[in-house]
Amino acid sequence: MTTKILMPKIGFSMSEGKLAEWLVADGAQVKEGDLLFALESDKSVQDVPAPGSGTLKIIAPADGVYDVGAILGELV
Repeated sequence: MTTKILMPKIGFSMSEGKLAEWLVADGAQVKEGDLLFALESDKSVQDVPAPGSGTLKIIAPADGVYDVGAILGELV
């Protein structure tokens, strides 16, 4: 089963965020709760945990700005 990794909404008025960096390499095994990427918003930088377990497949490159809900990667 594939779990999509989406750009989260961490603030009431947030409509997009910057994927500052991936904290896990493409193809790496992750467990639910492991920190996956650093998210930079207008007010803060937060590390975002994995929503599930599996092998990380990165779709969106780091240092890009993405809309809330955009698919950043998958866990397969």
